Amino acid sequence: MSLLAIILLIILGLVLLLLEFAVIPGVTIAGVGGFLLLAASVYIAFAEMGKVAGFITLAVVLILSPLMVYYFFKSKAGKRMILDSKVEGKIENSASDNLAVGDKGITIGRLAPMGKIKINGEVVEAQSAGTYIDEHTEIQVIKIHLNKIIVEPLKKE
Repeated sequence: MSLLAIILLIILGLVLLLLEFAVIPGVTIAGVGGFLLLAASVYIAFAEMGKVAGFITLAVVLILSPLMVYYFFKSKAGKRMILDSKVEGKIENSASDNLAVGDKGITIGRLAPMGKIKINGEVVEAQSAGTYIDEHTEIQVIKIHLNKIIVEPLKKE
């Protein structure tokens, strides 16, 4: 009876893990339940059948679980679930090429912390230096890092 219970626990645990990877997104009760069933099968094998059977069960679980997931995603059904497109587009030029630290502009929308600004006649995406900046506020570029433009509101004198 114990051998049948161990086999059934392993099969059910593997099915639940497969459901977790293939059907149900995120960490759900299926994945946790599958892991617990596999752990229970190993525990029962050690407790009722001895060390040799326990280690054999542990080896079977540790080998079958990754193999099952691997072969599932290599199958036709698994390949339909995997995004297999290649992006070959490139950016022609960056908006930050025409900007320099110290340039002044105005916010088009609220920067919370990202938003659109108009600077040197161009509309670009910018990030505030940490605070929210309301729309139609005059801003100044304080830093340009790769394609990220960081701005702060102009201090009113």
